[in-house]
Amino acid sequence: MSEVVKLAVTGHCAVITIDAPPVNALSAAVRRGILENVMAANADSAVQAIVIACAGRTFIAGADITEFGKPPQPPALNEVIEAIEGCAKPVIAAIHGTALGGGLELALGCHFRVAVADAKHGLPEVKLGLVPGAGGTQRLPRAVGPEFGVKMIVSGEPISASEALEHGLIDEIVEGPADGAIAFAKKVVAEQRPLRLLRNDDSKLVAARADRSLFTAAAAAATKKNRGVNAPLACAEAVSWTLDTPFDDALKKERETFLRLVNDDQSKAQRHAFFAEREAVKVRGLPKGVKPRPVERVAIVGAGTMGGGIAMSFANAGIPVTLIETGEAQLTRGLAMMQKSWEATAARGGIAPDEPAKRMALIDGKIGLDNVRDADLVIEAVFETMAIKKEVFTAIDAHAKLGAVLATNTSYLDINEIAAVTERPQDVLGMHFFSPANVMKLCEVVRAERTAPDALLTATTMANRIRKTPVVVGVCHGFVGNRMLAVRGLQGEALLKSGALPDQVDAVLTRFGLPMGLFAMGDLAGLDIGWRSRQDRGLRWDIADAICESGRLGQKTSKGYYRYEPGSRAPIPDPEVEKLIDETCKRLGLTRRAIGDQEILERMIYPMINEGARILEENIAARPGDIDVIWLYGYGWPVHRGGPMFYADLVGLKTIVERLEFYARSLNEPALKPTALLARLAREGSSFASLNAARTAG
Repeated sequence: MSEVVKLAVTGHCAVITIDAPPVNALSAAVRRGILENVMAANADSAVQAIVIACAGRTFIAGADITEFGKPPQPPALNEVIEAIEGCAKPVIAAIHGTALGGGLELALGCHFRVAVADAKHGLPEVKLGLVPGAGGTQRLPRAVGPEFGVKMIVSGEPISASEALEHGLIDEIVEGPADGAIAFAKKVVAEQRPLRLLRNDDSKLVAARADRSLFTAAAAAATKKNRGVNAPLACAEAVSWTLDTPFDDALKKERETFLRLVNDDQSKAQRHAFFAEREAVKVRGLPKGVKPRPVERVAIVGAGTMGGGIAMSFANAGIPVTLIETGEAQLTRGLAMMQKSWEATAARGGIAPDEPAKRMALIDGKIGLDNVRDADLVIEAVFETMAIKKEVFTAIDAHAKLGAVLATNTSYLDINEIAAVTERPQDVLGMHFFSPANVMKLCEVVRAERTAPDALLTATTMANRIRKTPVVVGVCHGFVGNRMLAVRGLQGEALLKSGALPDQVDAVLTRFGLPMGLFAMGDLAGLDIGWRSRQDRGLRWDIADAICESGRLGQKTSKGYYRYEPGSRAPIPDPEVEKLIDETCKRLGLTRRAIGDQEILERMIYPMINEGARILEENIAARPGDIDVIWLYGYGWPVHRGGPMFYADLVGLKTIVERLEFYARSLNEPALKPTALLARLAREGSSFASLNAARTAG
């Protein structure tokens, strides 16, 4: 019998326990063990009911995705579920932790389901570019109704035990999973309840079958934000089969769809993102045995938009925060904005009504930098100029306690230079959050030349505690994300000089899958930010600077690259901008021409990839996957395209090198010449995926 699945009989109840840490994934060994033990329990005349439970911290949390792309090993999950459905005795799933993906599909194959109060239930396959592949698209809608079922499956988001009970996914909330399931099993046997097979229960499909528009509306609502993404639409279509396709035929179609999507580039991209995130959080180069420093209180210096968002992130995780400003007015304004944000979230049902008060109670507003003295981690979030950063860090150094980690939220500046003004450079590093910091998932953790290993580990550990994805990077102007973004911005400027218009460039980028175009994003952030940064560095972008000099600073002035109606954020193409671009180009002696969408896409994306290769050459990023994670979680890169370095492999590195060389020649832009690393990989017929694997193994 199986080593990872055990069978024990308690009274007249057989308890099958899966013990395959860390998350009891449905590996071939687990599937085989469940099947063998279900058949043994069903054949045992002394057994009246069967409970399927899990050891450890969770129920089955999904399939073993390391098996994807490999030859299938028997038994298939569908075979295991069919054996459970065929049992003559009631089979009860005892859910705790998370029942996700194949774990929930197995539970749906049981006759009954019970769960502890804090359990979560979901089918997140869509987040890997897939549909559920073992009957989930057919059984879940029969349990909860097709309208709620399509919402669950297309979103991939789990629901709570109380929601599961309300919608009929589970039969009872119990105190302990195994004991509660045994008690429930005794009731089922005593009451001689009929065994409920979801495959045969169409009761919750009747209304939608009579009025198809009920489902159509629910499916449209579920998929409306998934432009160009295959899996959500495939999920919605699969759920629709519950209304018009016999169950077994629908199972075959579901499996065919799953296998088709497994080989789809979008699913490969999403699976790459899944694994890249898990690799990115592993810090390379740390001495064996190093531990993070304890952190009980955090101080945030600066109560503006960024500082307030960072403070909210820590309070959301239950960590006390001292929020520091230089004046009462700035502090009051910052605290009020945080209160307003939490209250709005509560009004939408995102948090409980009493949560805003609880979270505000964790934030202690103070005036003066001497108030950093009690903090174990200090994060500076003040104005982005080196002089101010140095002044603030000199004061922090004077007041912070020994051993405190001192972090700057700078987006671009040299952290080695900032660390040099302190007497403790070993404690200084970067924690670059992304706006809005209480929402965005990424934190670039910047390792300076003298950053101590335990300080670095403290920063990544704290980022994880506040549910951010930390990616360790090195020091350079803009680090990884903003360095590549600057290259894209420069190419946007060049495209306007060549003949494109802002709305044409932005349309290409949004069709590619980015949430916002380059120029609309600039208007939203404020064009004066980049203008001021260029002035500090002695740079000039002719068109961008001319737009700012004309008083067009973005949404804040109701005009930038676009114009904006009062109270609206919708960008409207403005003939005045086209006139300004034409006048600037004439002054520079440039002739503009018609630009095609493919050229725009290549000139926007390929130079970024090239810069990513340069970043890898310089070891600013450890792996290509780290760059992908930064762009996925910090800049809205479409997950179904996997990140810029993954996308490069899809296009083909040889193609990218050829196009970069073409643009370098035709535009007389030597900066577009392929980097040595990119050229070598293309010449060898290799890929960033191969480089990623080598650096991960190393």
